[in-house]
Amino acid sequence: MNRMKLNLELNIADHDAFYERLIDTHNGLSDEESQMLNAKLILLLANHIGDSEVLSEALAMARHGLVAS
Repeated sequence: MNRMKLNLELNIADHDAFYERLIDTHNGLSDEESQMLNAKLILLLANHIGDSEVLSEALAMARHGLVAS
């Protein structure tokens, strides 16, 4: 049995404050700069996680239901 390793439970102590910081981090950036910030943040957090199974689960879950335009 393949057990999911990705934690889907709320795990951020003050999630509203984090979301506000995330949005504030994007303030004043162009669309291109904002996309670059997101890419850099994803790579930093992926490196911190480091577990390829968890990262594969996250990629699959993030992609699920999206249709290429």
